[in-house]
Amino acid sequence: MTKVGIDDLAVYVPQLYLPIAALTKARALEYDKLHKGLGLTALAMPDVHEDPATMAANAVLELIEKNKLNPCKIGRLYVGTESGLDGSKPIGSYVLGMLTQHFENQYGADCLLQCDTVDLTFACIGAVDALHNTLDWAKASPERLGIVVATDFAKYELGSGGEYTQGAGAVAILVKQQPRLLAIGDAWGTASVDVHDFFKPLHTLNRTAVAQEALELLNLELLNLELPEAPIKATPAISAFDSTDEYLQIHRATPIFDGQYSNKCYQERIRQAYQNFVKAALGNVNGHPGPVLSGRWQRLVFHLPYAYHARRIFTEIYLEDAIKAGKKTQIEQATGVPVPDFEHWESYLKLVAKTTSYQHFVQQLIERGERASSRVGNIYTGSILLALMSQLETDMQEGNDLAGAKIGFFAYGSGSKAKVFEGELQAQWQEVVRGFGLFERLENRTELDYDTYEALHRGKLTGSVLAPQTRFFLQAVSRDASLPGVRRYGYAAAAVV
Repeated sequence: MTKVGIDDLAVYVPQLYLPIAALTKARALEYDKLHKGLGLTALAMPDVHEDPATMAANAVLELIEKNKLNPCKIGRLYVGTESGLDGSKPIGSYVLGMLTQHFENQYGADCLLQCDTVDLTFACIGAVDALHNTLDWAKASPERLGIVVATDFAKYELGSGGEYTQGAGAVAILVKQQPRLLAIGDAWGTASVDVHDFFKPLHTLNRTAVAQEALELLNLELLNLELPEAPIKATPAISAFDSTDEYLQIHRATPIFDGQYSNKCYQERIRQAYQNFVKAALGNVNGHPGPVLSGRWQRLVFHLPYAYHARRIFTEIYLEDAIKAGKKTQIEQATGVPVPDFEHWESYLKLVAKTTSYQHFVQQLIERGERASSRVGNIYTGSILLALMSQLETDMQEGNDLAGAKIGFFAYGSGSKAKVFEGELQAQWQEVVRGFGLFERLENRTELDYDTYEALHRGKLTGSVLAPQTRFFLQAVSRDASLPGVRRYGYAAAAVV
């Protein structure tokens, strides 16, 4: 049978990070609540010259170089992101542009001309959607090589409840037949519902109201202010008051979100997607196909908005599966309380989470995937892939023989959608994982002080904290009236002064 799946992975994480201890001190937050309660240690922060396009290009370049790929043979480059740089032009086109410029001397200016690219956006699940699509594409021919890259800067407002979960990075995936790392099956469970747990709307502002607010901030007062209509002209609008629209639409990188509601949506969607996966994978015997977690999956990988999110949210599926496996009595003995009806599970799940059996389950199947997230933070579409790399590199370092082991994946994107699928580790998995270098690069980063972090966050710095070295970087964003907003990228073969 022809296998298709993930042949290799490459990660790019910014060189700068802020310790959670520095943020808790600045915000007067309880460190233990974030560190021991949520598993947070540090958050990755992009430098001035970094953006989602450069992070993606750097991850893809590493993937190409370490696998000695000919760019002319790459048929597609699909990007999963919720950090788009333009309302029309995809990040994928910028990435192809950078890669073409890098490889044209060796392979020609048309080396990536045949490569299809597009951005897929559905909050944090966009890269899994791109992977799902690319797996189907790769099945058609053994000659097909596809790359999926997840890239995001999970930015939240200063002082908000999401600030300490921030992170940034990109993960690139090589998808092909007969993969060396992970073969992914055809059974997928999906659940989609229209909710507003987390979103980034176009904010609509009245031009006159904006002008009035600006005057108030300057302690000036101008009653009955009414702006004249902007003149009609051929050149693009380059300022707020240059547009002919009466209302201004502003897109912010930071989201509107309800953390508790989003947790509930995550929990409900993965449960529904899991149930659909079970039906797709195992069929239906006597009303239920039987337990999956009791032996089918040796590891679990999740989208992690913060390091300990999965262990806190997964108790519902764990309990339901245990009951269906005939372990209700053991659960009741462990908690000391009878299992209530499903409608009253919420408080009972907290008891389940404290049981020795569940804690052992977490340590065996989940914990290894949390370690990188703890030191990087949320990277939206790439979080589930970072967890996979963390899980596998830790298992490899521990000498665990997992060839043939099945891994269960739980992906989630606000809005909201979940997908559950599985992969089987291949015989060469350790050879591939040795090339990740994930934890080594996390060790070799530069610590930020709080003041520099805040200046970066506010966009006040004009120069980079660290000069880019041997990687793609953002040179400038055009302010030219004829082409405002054009992004120019370069490649630093050595330090840029």
